[in-house]
Amino acid sequence: MSTLHEAPESAASAPLVARTVDLADPGPLLALLPDRPPDELASWLRGDDGLVGWGRALTFETSGPERFAAAEHWWREVVGHAVVRDEVGLPGTGPVAFGSFCFADDSPSGAALVIPEVLVGRRGERCWLTTVGLGSQLPGAPAVRPAEAPRAPESVAFADGALTGAQWSGAVAEAVGRITLGGMDKVVLARDLEVSTDGPVDVRWLLGRLSASYTNTWVFAADGLVGATPELLVRLEKGLVTSRVLAGTIRRTGDDSHDLALAASLARSSKDLEEHEYAVRSVADALRPHCSSMNVPESPFVLHLPNVMHLATDVAGVLSGAATSLGLAASLHPSAAVCGTPREVAAQAIAELEQMDRGRYAGPVGWMDASGDGEWGIALRCGSVGPGDPDRMRLFAGCGIVAGSDPESELAESDAKLVPMRDAFTGTP
Repeated sequence: MSTLHEAPESAASAPLVARTVDLADPGPLLALLPDRPPDELASWLRGDDGLVGWGRALTFETSGPERFAAAEHWWREVVGHAVVRDEVGLPGTGPVAFGSFCFADDSPSGAALVIPEVLVGRRGERCWLTTVGLGSQLPGAPAVRPAEAPRAPESVAFADGALTGAQWSGAVAEAVGRITLGGMDKVVLARDLEVSTDGPVDVRWLLGRLSASYTNTWVFAADGLVGATPELLVRLEKGLVTSRVLAGTIRRTGDDSHDLALAASLARSSKDLEEHEYAVRSVADALRPHCSSMNVPESPFVLHLPNVMHLATDVAGVLSGAATSLGLAASLHPSAAVCGTPREVAAQAIAELEQMDRGRYAGPVGWMDASGDGEWGIALRCGSVGPGDPDRMRLFAGCGIVAGSDPESELAESDAKLVPMRDAFTGTP
């Protein structure tokens, strides 16, 4: 039953109105996305399930150390005064905000929550359509059909970002030296790559390539940030909290028997197991205050992706308070998987050694519905389209550095982690 309230001035000049109805299977969800600017497209897909959206019914932008709290307050204000008619009642129905948040507190990239005007979702055999507007009338349902095909990028060119490969290897060597001297156990160092094309980047092309090649990841688009992350920072669904932790990586060769042997060596690697332990511990410690019970497996499993293999651990808990999925993501960020241990020392080393602003790379990206349920990943294997520069993107990759790290091996690992986005541009299978 819908209730009309006066909208707060801080949220919108008129109340948000949303309607969700059942939808006959529309086919591949990515094929529905229209040709729009990157910041007007939204995606959160794993395989065939997930959400896609387009348009911007409402947008909230913020920055600084309180960006998570400010975004959550705004969302509570919006949904508290919204008119909602939800005939489906699943997580991800009703009004949904897609969000992306900068890694560092002082990053000028800030953070944004975007409520799409149109959203299509699928969970198993159930599909739905949500339309959102502002005012006192529930919006009508638009026709849902495949859009025009995306444009392949032309004249793609890659160039070094803030550091060349050799310079970045030098930064890794410096980090290993600092770890050896004590005071820091692990630091995650990232590098960037510039890509330019002849004409605006059609992110629908990138999403389609990523979805086809990396079915075991969450393929996302949010406010111009596009990628395929294998790491689920946190999911909250009806009181159940889950998080997938990845740390410890080895590149695949394409030879199945050799890759099985590499997977076994990864599972025994003291360097990778040490790196993984730091990451799991940081996630468990951050979630424990919010959970009445938790399950933290003693040993990781090996997650196989087309380009790399990771040590992975799925942490689960039962929510004990009123935290939302975004609130949980805020408590987890930045985890040791993308920052290091101890957090403050590692963050300072990142600022000194990377010589770049990560922007929203390695920050939380995902979605949240009106109940606070949602899914937030870590923005990995991704790139960002800068405002006002639609024919350029920055791609990112990072590696966890511990005492046993070898600079050349870490550079090779970073190259492997850049493969998904590079191949999405070049069309390499």
